[in-house]
Amino acid sequence: MTEQPSPEDPGPPDSWQELDDLYAVRPPWEIGRPQPALLDLARSGAIRGRVLDVGCGTGEHALMCAGLGLDVTGIDLAATALRAAEDKARGRGATVRFLHHDARRLTDLGERFDTVLDSGLFHLLAPDDRPAFTSGLREILRRDGRYFMLCFSDREPESGRRGPHRLSRDDITETFEDALRIDAIEPATIEITLDEVGIRAWRVAMTRV
Repeated sequence: MTEQPSPEDPGPPDSWQELDDLYAVRPPWEIGRPQPALLDLARSGAIRGRVLDVGCGTGEHALMCAGLGLDVTGIDLAATALRAAEDKARGRGATVRFLHHDARRLTDLGERFDTVLDSGLFHLLAPDDRPAFTSGLREILRRDGRYFMLCFSDREPESGRRGPHRLSRDDITETFEDALRIDAIEPATIEITLDEVGIRAWRVAMTRV
């Protein structure tokens, strides 16, 4: 029997259709507000222009950007999460476009963006899927556009269960060095609903040059 991801340590799914199953109940990374590491960027003015939120989930970061008056698109493959995001947008009177779309096929959007946000998407990608993502990312970002990523760090202990890929600084550098300029890789925390400590993470800032 294939081991299933536990609520404590979800992902990567065996197939991307399993993403919907992760939203059958509230997953631990859905904290009902933006992750502080990304909220800090919004408050600093680092997020600007047309924004794409990849793996947007139930839309907290897309809605955060809409609150700044920005043009925002959120994409995800979990239809359940997207419905929740649309409900939130209606309830808050916010204008955000949410699309059912595969982040490994970004160029199929046929659009360009100034900022791309990624809260927990990249660390779900299998190594074989990373080149398609990074190539697409470079294509859709305008020159001087920024990519901000929040991902599991290799400083987070392995739990013994199947979980998101723990990424080292070298993993990040080797994956993105031919696509984007890496500006900063900083220790951060991914807050979760299960405990107050959260997950050790990296907040990464990159620029399309």
